[in-house]
Amino acid sequence: MNKEELLSELPENYNDLKKEAGRSSNWRARLEAVEGLGEIHHPQVVNILSRMMENDPVYTVQHAAYEKLKAFGYDVKAPTPNKPEPVKGLSKLLLRIKKSLPRDHSYEDFKEKFKKMRVDVYDTYEGEKGEGFDQWLMKQWEAAGQRPER
Repeated sequence: MNKEELLSELPENYNDLKKEAGRSSNWRARLEAVEGLGEIHHPQVVNILSRMMENDPVYTVQHAAYEKLKAFGYDVKAPTPNKPEPVKGLSKLLLRIKKSLPRDHSYEDFKEKFKKMRVDVYDTYEGEKGEGFDQWLMKQWEAAGQRPER
């Protein structure tokens, strides 16, 4: 790609893609934004993709941004899939949600309240855990508020 093409006008959908790339409560929208932005080789797009590769809480989105930057010819380091928990204070948040429900609430009640109260955190973990999300969340629900055995 030559310099003139690189500096070409941004397409009409650029602002929409940029907005979708910043949606903290929807990892699928961010992933779609990466796919769309990956078709536009422009310095502003490279900045957005770099930020997403380094800072997105969902590994799938990070990796997609990495692949697009590599396709543009940039020498970038692949994101690591095994990182610390994406959201700090998760156990306190889940405990607060569990305590806000009646004592005899179900897992489904807990899951729904979690989704309503913190859709951004719910979405992050849903994207990060993939198909194992429900099993992981069930374990978190069961463990919330329990004291470790000594």
